[in-house]
Amino acid sequence: MAEGISLAEQGSIAKEFLAGLLASMNILAEINVKEIDEETVELSINANPPTELGVLVGPRGVTLQALQEVTRTVVQAKSPGRTDRILVDVAQYRERRVAALGRFAQQVATEVIESGEERALEPMSAADRKAVHDALSENPNVVTRSEGDDPRRFVVVAPS
Repeated sequence: MAEGISLAEQGSIAKEFLAGLLASMNILAEINVKEIDEETVELSINANPPTELGVLVGPRGVTLQALQEVTRTVVQAKSPGRTDRILVDVAQYRERRVAALGRFAQQVATEVIESGEERALEPMSAADRKAVHDALSENPNVVTRSEGDDPRRFVVVAPS
């Protein structure tokens, strides 16, 4: 737990901020707060149907990343000490993105193994790079590494 306010209080502040933001955008959605571990709280935004939530995700999750950063900043501004990790997800986007990146990474690994040549992927966010590294970490036939500098940092998949 961070010094100052509890993880539950941080989640409450974040939920209040997100509820106000959604209301100002005329988006009807439910916000659930879940403590993932002692230092991480996740706020999940869901609606039925989820179609109007796409505006909160944006292309490749860029808007969602910004929403998470703004939410974290709001919580930090109301906390006398450091804050814990605050994650924001919309319509299970992050879960679906990790699964899709895992499938893509496995496909790239197969191509790298067959060709014997390494392959550089497009630049990705840190979370997306982690998903690729994690997806291939158990594959003994390939190794992964990140190269470049943010925001153009990318993953390279190479035969082991």
